[in-house]
Order: sequence, then C-alpha cells, then structure tokens
Amino acid sequence: MTDENASTEISSDDVLAEVDEYETFRVMNVVSVTYLLPEPHPEINLQEAEAPFRSLAVTVALPDAQAIAMALEGRSSPRPSTHELFVSTLQGVNVDVIAVRIVKQELGVYYAELDLMSPRGQVTIPCRLTDGLAIALRQVVPAPVLCAESVLQQHF
Repeated sequence: MTDENASTEISSDDVLAEVDEYETFRVMNVVSVTYLLPEPHPEINLQEAEAPFRSLAVTVALPDAQAIAMALEGRSSPRPSTHELFVSTLQGVNVDVIAVRIVKQELGVYYAELDLMSPRGQVTIPCRLTDGLAIALRQVVPAPVLCAESVLQQHF
C-alpha cells in the first residue's frame, strides 16, 4: 500500500476512533420491525427506555429485518443462522455480550460496536448495527442497546 492510498482509505477502526471517549449513551429498546408497503425497505424502530422517549427508525435490508424480527420474537431457524452460530460460539467460549452501541451516524449509515467480556477481559469490536442487534437480542438475557446522545441529537 502506498502513502497515497493509505491517506484515502478509511477503516471502521478509524471511524470509531473519532467517537468521543466521554460520549453519553442512552438505553434504547427495540420496539418493532416494520415493513409498510409501498416502502422499498423495512425499518427497525428503536425508542429510548426513559424520558424523553426519542425514537429512531433505521432502514435496513429485508434479510436483516427478518433476522432481527426472529430474534425479537425469540424464534430460531430450523438450521442455525449466522447470528445464531455466532451467539452459540460466543457462549461456547464463555464470552458475554455486554451491549451493542450505536456510536455514530454519517451519510445515512449507522456505525455500531459490540462490547464483549471474556475471561481474558473486555473487548470492543466494530459491527454493522443490524448484526449487533440480532446478536444482542439472541442473548439469554438480551444485551442492552445503547445509542450515543450525539446520534439522537442529529434527529431531534
């Protein structure tokens, strides 16, 4: 990789590094998954757990909406989905999902991270918001969904 290419490429780690380490996060509930015709894409509806009860409607792809809806309803596939496999793997190696955090929204894209705790310590990994939600909701006790106050302020 040349210096010229390095300056133009942006990794997800770079995006998450820009997040203020003292950011305030609000607990959000996954309220529903909706698909209203004639809209082309489903939405995941999130709402703050406490006042002022702000909400976010996140447009997602149909397979992502289906995965989250199944997790929200506590249903599993006849054959394990990728999210179910990942959750089983985490449980098998004694890793707990502490939370999924929505850390940034830019140009219509939500950036998220999974906060994990293992016997070796805490690890934070970047993820797609939809994957984070599907994994968090599939925990024995669903992991909380946290949203950065700065993301909520962009909408309200």
